[in-house]
Amino acid sequence: MATTSEPAATTSSQPSSASLLSIRSVAKHFGKNVVLRDISLEIAEGEFLTILGESGSGKTTLLRILAGFEQSTSGEVWMSGERLDTEPPYRRRVNTVFQSYALFPHMTVEQNVGYGLSIAKRPAAEIQSRLAEALAKVKMSAYAKSKPSKISGGQQQRIALARALVNRPRLLLLDEPLSALDANLRRQMQVELKALQREVGITFIFVTHDQEEAMVMSDRIALLRSGELEQVASPREIYNRPATSYTAQFIGHTNLLDADVRQGTAICSALKWPTAMPDGAALFSLRPECIRPASTTSATVALPTKSATVRFTAKLRDQAFHGATDLLRVESDGGLILTIRTASRDLPNSEARLEFEFSAADAIPVRATSLASNSEERH
Repeated sequence: MATTSEPAATTSSQPSSASLLSIRSVAKHFGKNVVLRDISLEIAEGEFLTILGESGSGKTTLLRILAGFEQSTSGEVWMSGERLDTEPPYRRRVNTVFQSYALFPHMTVEQNVGYGLSIAKRPAAEIQSRLAEALAKVKMSAYAKSKPSKISGGQQQRIALARALVNRPRLLLLDEPLSALDANLRRQMQVELKALQREVGITFIFVTHDQEEAMVMSDRIALLRSGELEQVASPREIYNRPATSYTAQFIGHTNLLDADVRQGTAICSALKWPTAMPDGAALFSLRPECIRPASTTSATVALPTKSATVRFTAKLRDQAFHGATDLLRVESDGGLILTIRTASRDLPNSEARLEFEFSAADAIPVRATSLASNSEERH
């Protein structure tokens, strides 16, 4: 469990192993419109990195710069110690899977997959060998003679992947390739795509606006906001230790608590908990699942221990059923509204007062930043 301390660093730009791709101070302007601002990022060999952000955050523009379809206004991109951004797209060992898949409807599956090799005039025997290998990797060998119109959306997605993999790129770029699939198939393809990336060992850079998708698939997430990196970290770190209020709200749900810190104690309405933050105004993120019904054995908070349990009473305002869990909105003493995620169960009517608790260590200090499109409240 995390301890209350200084807000986490905004970025963790160093990958876990040898760097394949180095993005150095990349910026992109379209006239007076600044789309990317000073993006610097190191991406490891064999890493699955997701670029996550709202519409207009600059994620697709960054992907197009890596692919060679756009030129950056300033900055450099390097791959394995060689300058990449000065090379034309066809000379980069980079392939892209687009949102639309862009399969040729008049060609069979195997013709679609082998098209790039045919254009490159590779020997027929080599084309057949690499084609069979690519189709086997995506489990589509049985559909080699089919036309795209005769296979499902998920199968078309696999063919688009095979067409990219057959060229043996060192880097595969994926621009929201799952967005056209229905919810159940999309979840299935998330697992399959992650397993495929592990099998082939190629670095994947995946662009999405879907937070859950990013959490499920990524080794690291690079959260873009208005053309700037808000935070770069593993899914677990970015969820449990958000650096800013924007990150805390964009990745999942949270309660943002405006507190006044006095001599090691944070005070927000009727709630008090120990903290290592200096005296003055501070902002904390408290995830809904970190608040739980109070146990009969828990003790009243004993400040200033970091493991203190903060206990409070609240009136139930709303209860929404989410299958295995319920999402509650409660009003504590002093009028503080909190969102709580708990195991599904029947609760008393709204006039009843309930007891809840959370560990002081789960109140994570964050830097205050605005959030353009999120409905969570600040308290």
